[in-house]
Amino acid sequence: MTSLKNVLLAFCITWVITPALAQQKPSASVDQKIEALISQMTIEEKAGQLNIVVGETINTGPTMHTAESKKFDEQIRAGKLTGLFNVYGAAYTKRLQKIAVEESRLHIPLLFGADIIHGFKTVTPIPLGEAASWDLDLIRRSAQMAAREATSAGINLNFAPMMDISRDPRWGRISEGAGEDTYLGSRIAEARVKGFQGDKLSDPATMAACLKHFAAYGAAEAGRDYNTADISERVLQEIYLPPFKAAIDAGAATVMPSFNELDGVPATANRHLLQDILRKQWNFNGAVISDYGAVGEMINHGSSADGSKAVIHSLEAGTDMDMMSYLYISKIPELVKAGSLDVKYVDAAVRRILKLKFDLGLFDNAYLYSDEVREKKEVRSKENIALAREVARKSMVLLKNDNGLLPLRSSYKKIAVIGPLADNKEDMNGSWSFFGEATHPVSVLQGIKARVPASTEVVYHPGCNLFDNSRDKMTEAMTTAQGADLTLLVVGESAVMNGEAASRADIGLPGVQEDLVKMISKSGKPVVVVLLNGRPLTMEWLDQNVPAILETWTLGSEAGNAVADVLFGDYNPSGKLPVTFPRHVGQIPIYYNHKNTGRPYSGTNNEPASDRVYVSKYRDIKNTPLYPFGYGLSYTTFTYSEVTLNKATMKNGEQIEATVTVTNNGNYDGEEVVQLYLHDLVGSVTRPVKELKGFQKVMIRKGEAKKITFTITDKELTFLRGDMTWGTEPGMFEVLVGTNSDAVKKKSFELVK
Repeated sequence: MTSLKNVLLAFCITWVITPALAQQKPSASVDQKIEALISQMTIEEKAGQLNIVVGETINTGPTMHTAESKKFDEQIRAGKLTGLFNVYGAAYTKRLQKIAVEESRLHIPLLFGADIIHGFKTVTPIPLGEAASWDLDLIRRSAQMAAREATSAGINLNFAPMMDISRDPRWGRISEGAGEDTYLGSRIAEARVKGFQGDKLSDPATMAACLKHFAAYGAAEAGRDYNTADISERVLQEIYLPPFKAAIDAGAATVMPSFNELDGVPATANRHLLQDILRKQWNFNGAVISDYGAVGEMINHGSSADGSKAVIHSLEAGTDMDMMSYLYISKIPELVKAGSLDVKYVDAAVRRILKLKFDLGLFDNAYLYSDEVREKKEVRSKENIALAREVARKSMVLLKNDNGLLPLRSSYKKIAVIGPLADNKEDMNGSWSFFGEATHPVSVLQGIKARVPASTEVVYHPGCNLFDNSRDKMTEAMTTAQGADLTLLVVGESAVMNGEAASRADIGLPGVQEDLVKMISKSGKPVVVVLLNGRPLTMEWLDQNVPAILETWTLGSEAGNAVADVLFGDYNPSGKLPVTFPRHVGQIPIYYNHKNTGRPYSGTNNEPASDRVYVSKYRDIKNTPLYPFGYGLSYTTFTYSEVTLNKATMKNGEQIEATVTVTNNGNYDGEEVVQLYLHDLVGSVTRPVKELKGFQKVMIRKGEAKKITFTITDKELTFLRGDMTWGTEPGMFEVLVGTNSDAVKKKSFELVK
């Protein structure tokens, strides 16, 4: 009778997958279910739960799964894989999941991971471009759309977003983050996590976020990818960690250690990062997933003598899952059996991985993310394409617009579109767009042709090539420009020139593109430069000689249409730079929230080289950037009143309101990003000249004035004090409000005891 009851119970509980779970009542806690599973596992099966590998090709899809794809089937049956990444397709992932839950001994479902960095099949702007929108709700909706598409194709774990702050545009992966500022980066981190994960991970339209790269990856020496990060604990805590903390507070499910070493220890086995900070200080209980091959790279670092030591060091430090080193799966069983590795570290890691799978709803329905009907409906839907266009329009930054050359008039009879990126579709997807198809994007040339009046002729010439220094095409391009009323020069970086492993020592326009710009500028006709790039570029000549420059970054599926929307005034550009543009590579690192030094140089122009003035300056170029953080023009004109404060002093626990009136004095409605900076004049440790502490993006109609108020509390005044504790100190503060980090109105108040 008892046996019959157990059988009936197991049959009736439809959510049950494993034999261990079948022995429990439906009310059993997730923790109890996990412990029951762990108790049944062999050490080999435990190692399998910590092993994730890449699929047979990055470009997987329903038409590409041949007999080769079956190479994973037996590993899944044997419990040697916790999941695969960079595979997709509802039908394919369902087939693999079926093997896991119906043919493996313990029936544990699989994770399917991917790098959904800026869209799935519908590609949105690179993250640095999205950050330029300063529109947190838009960024959240963009991530939400990417999650809807990707999850419909079977993906439930996203190796994004990237939290890395970077002050060095030579580093290729600056394209993948939110720029140089900790505050802006933290707010964007929250928005992206909420977009990917929604309110509940078990919602089939959401996926687990993985915060990367923990930590200080963006501080790589010389801007060279994977290089050492050598920074102080203070800089780590103040600049590089806050976006991670903000994202964890927003509910991020997983974290990925960075490739770099920090303070002499690779992040993959860095106990200070993974234990002291992540687990103990922040109480993070989610899974930690290594980066690609990073456990094995402990040997290259010189931190571990061999693979066995790399496993021990990484697992004991708190890296739960091994991506593509194959060391956990091959070494853990023998290490545990030999007594070299305490099984408690293995069990703790397995526990966190199983918890992630429970949170994703996979134990309730293993096929939750493999819905072919939803996949057909969701991927590249009209709504998604429309959102991609909206995000692209709001990501662009107008850098220069002399004499109101833009927006373009409809009276032009002939427009020349010149440049190696003008008729290019594939590069519009940008770096880290593994799943975007080369035929999907709208090129700039296509967007222009679709937008101009029927009476306007559009002519095209590439001008030069992207990957060589040939000038053979330039003369013909010049003739094309001379025969037109206006030239749009579309120049910049190919997608492979930024992103991972794409550091550049020279961040000017690649190849001979600047020479092309110089030649076409002599045509005697108006010239507009349209930049496509994944990082700040050094382009002082362009700034001095070209009348109009539009920074578009890499915009994704709707690139051409969005560029045309802005060029012709269908959308008034509102983007602001999330990162400083240097004049010269020799200024790097250059960022707005620098320290003052004991001999600050306050001039806007450097003295002649013969004048030896002993202040902190260059003798050959200006100190100032080409374009400062927060900079961006509009087709209209915004004027700022003086800043007013509702009181001159405040105490801890109180607040001050700072108010400014912004007036649209131009001829167009427009959005303005009103930015709040604070300067703590004196502290137990020196403070930056200014720090972003708030912003509001507001629509202001032409002729309208809006009063903008910021509330300043203890939170905005808190810093890492001389004794390495967070808090405030009494003293004078400057409040700076303006249109960018250099153009601000100023008012002071005192924080008193």
